[in-house]
Amino acid sequence: MTNTTEPRLLWSPPRQLQDTSNMRAFMTWLEQNRGVGLDDYHELWQWSVEHLEDFWGAAWEFFNLQSSTAPETVLAARHMPGARWFPGAQLNYAQHVFRNATAEHPAVIFASERRPITPMSWAELERETARVAAALRALGVGPGDRVVGYIPNIPQALIAFLAVASIGAIWSSCSPDFGSPAVIDRFTQIAPKVLVAVDGYQYGGKSFDRQEALAAIQAALPSLEHTLLVPYLDPQADGAGLRGPLTRWDDLPIDVPPLEFSQVPFEHPLWVLYSSGTTGLPKPIVQSQGGILIQHMKELSLHLDLKPGDRFFWFSTTGWMMWNLLIGALLVGATVVSYDGSPGYPDMDVLWRFAEDAGVTFFGTSAGYITALMKTDIEPQRRNLSKLKGLGSTGSPLPPEGFEWVYAHIKSDLWLASVSGGTDVCGCFVGGSPLLPVYSGEIQCRSLGVAAEAYDTDGNSVRNVMGELVITAPMPSMPIYFWNDPDGTRYRESYFELYPGKWRHGDWIVINDRGGVVIYGRSDSTINRQGIRMGTSEIYRAVESVPEVIDSLVIDLEGLGGNSYMPLFVVLREGVGLDASLVEKIKRTIRDALSPRHVPDEIFTLPSVPYTLSGKKLEVPVKKILTGVPVERAANPDSLKNPEVLPFFVTLAGRLKGRLKGRV
Repeated sequence: MTNTTEPRLLWSPPRQLQDTSNMRAFMTWLEQNRGVGLDDYHELWQWSVEHLEDFWGAAWEFFNLQSSTAPETVLAARHMPGARWFPGAQLNYAQHVFRNATAEHPAVIFASERRPITPMSWAELERETARVAAALRALGVGPGDRVVGYIPNIPQALIAFLAVASIGAIWSSCSPDFGSPAVIDRFTQIAPKVLVAVDGYQYGGKSFDRQEALAAIQAALPSLEHTLLVPYLDPQADGAGLRGPLTRWDDLPIDVPPLEFSQVPFEHPLWVLYSSGTTGLPKPIVQSQGGILIQHMKELSLHLDLKPGDRFFWFSTTGWMMWNLLIGALLVGATVVSYDGSPGYPDMDVLWRFAEDAGVTFFGTSAGYITALMKTDIEPQRRNLSKLKGLGSTGSPLPPEGFEWVYAHIKSDLWLASVSGGTDVCGCFVGGSPLLPVYSGEIQCRSLGVAAEAYDTDGNSVRNVMGELVITAPMPSMPIYFWNDPDGTRYRESYFELYPGKWRHGDWIVINDRGGVVIYGRSDSTINRQGIRMGTSEIYRAVESVPEVIDSLVIDLEGLGGNSYMPLFVVLREGVGLDASLVEKIKRTIRDALSPRHVPDEIFTLPSVPYTLSGKKLEVPVKKILTGVPVERAANPDSLKNPEVLPFFVTLAGRLKGRLKGRV
């Protein structure tokens, strides 16, 4: 089932934006250099997927990628998995960052709950990166070695990553709000040689000393040879009580050689990202230097229209792939704007004060943040956001009401780029275009070079109805492999089992006739009531429109052992109780917005909805728990933000046992 209401046109790109956009410049370049004349974005997208090698080859030249040895071809093997991009090319990600060095604007603008807004020049960024790179080389770190960060979104995280990339070593990071078991689950898999870590961090006005957790992480990493400590919480922290050889960041040598860039193959690993890991160990996803380089330049330059001097902000932690995309702004000469702290402290206006003071030109956030703002009296439009041109939203589907709120309460002439992709590719399958209008509740387009389709149950491409999101051709940023998966079994099982040779991502998607896209949630947690299929995002949109409801979780057990049962779990505003009138109000809202079939059988209150550390609602693991799967097999508590909620579902499963048997 899909929403049949025609979405409302909210914004059309001004002619000046279209004419001066990087997307239009690319189209002009194609016509002048390739003889490819295209009239609009949809023709460009169609050409980019039908002529995949031509598109990515053109992107290489348009972005003037630098390689010490020329690639033999664009795509040596087109099949998935196992596609080989630009074989023979030797390059370096960090080198492409620092070719944009300039004195005209800062490289980084940073602020936190502990630090005022502070710019960092390109010269300082390069000097600091050279210091860390020299220290790592002196510690014996070379190409292929792993360096990990237990560090928040602060400049030292970016500097450490660039130093690692310049050497050809492999980076991986976790935010320090991750508990030590979750970090150990991730880092032990890749056997790091060096750990870069803070002593603690501040969030919501509270200080969190992490040295005890840090010591536990050190003890669990037998491969660890050295720790580089960043005194962030306490400037005098010296690592007393920590294990093994340790150097304070401030004590690194100052007089070091200029920054060098090791030339590595296009497919050489750049970093390891991790899946949510709700069951079992998180998947360690390895992406390449060249694949990320060209993918991020395409997304940031063409799809988000970033130019040198733009100030690009995305609220993120180092444990979310959006941090990796944020720092990629340096690849196109833009300024990285980063903030460390709570988006709600001291109030929900903090990020808008920051955006105003930092002169942000593109503001990125999550759909959850926008929907939370909608239930406050915060009015970002009261601030001077004259420099703000675009706003990005991701993490979960942004409902039409969220789109409407952005234009009514932030800025009426703003380009809202809702995007969706995944950690798996560290990028977007569908997203924004400066050449297209914005409709409420709708992502503008499929991304260039991304052969995204909606498949029905028979494996046919469909339009205007919900289907599985499938990618039918390779992308450069797809994983080159999973760590510790030598024969690729886990990799193939993750994406290629349902449609051999095609990537199934696990989202329900609708692609309409004008090329717009709506994501309806994860396909493995879809609501299927009496044969009518609906994305969970549609339920959440209806439920969370009720003013008393802060958050919600819905689980459908239909089809499991003949049972038909759909409970709804809600988090209510402080001081609000779930009485009969509120239950009826919620059910009536769902009935009116969706259908009588999708009214929940029961409604329960929760103190909080369980989320993964990467911000995903725990739909499938909760479904497993409610069907009797032991919690230790259904979910990994160390990968959750709030595992203390899980016993509620275990208790409920016990109450439901037997009661659901044979229910239809």
